[in-house]
Amino acid sequence: MSEPFWKTKTLAEMTPEEWESLCDGCGRCCLVKLEDEDTGKIHFTNLACKLLDRKSCRCSDYTNRSARVPDCVRLTPENVGTLNWLPDSCAYRRLAKGQPLAWWHPLVSGRKATVMEAGISVSGRIRSEEGVAEEDLEDHLWKLPRAKRPVAS
Repeated sequence: MSEPFWKTKTLAEMTPEEWESLCDGCGRCCLVKLEDEDTGKIHFTNLACKLLDRKSCRCSDYTNRSARVPDCVRLTPENVGTLNWLPDSCAYRRLAKGQPLAWWHPLVSGRKATVMEAGISVSGRIRSEEGVAEEDLEDHLWKLPRAKRPVAS
C-alpha cells in the first residue's frame, strides 16, 4: 500500500484537489484575530468572518471571498509557513512545519465527524462579526479549545 499524498508530496507539489482536502473545516482560520502590538502574539475571538457558515464551518461564498472580504488571505504553499495567525492545529501549518496531520483530521481518521468529536471545530461556539464594533473586539477574546484525546476503540 502506498503512502498518502500528504506524506509524499510537498505542499507545492499537491494538486488543487489535494490542497483543498487539507482543510479540515474547523473554521478557526476564519475567526477574527487581534495581534498584541507589543509582543506580536495572536489572540483569537469568538467572532467569525461574515462569510463563514457557522454550522458547517465552511465559507458560504468561497469563490468570491476575496472580493467580498478584502482582507481574506488566500492560503498558498508559499505563505502558510509564514502566517503566524494560523492555528497550530491547521493541517497546512503542520505540514509546512514538517509535522504530521492530527489523529482527528478527516484524511487520517477517514471521517469528517472527528473534527467535531475532538473539539477542534468552532461550530456552535461562535457568532458572526457583523454588528460588532471594532472597539468591542477585545470583549470577545477566546481561547481556542485543545483537541480531546482519541477515544480507544
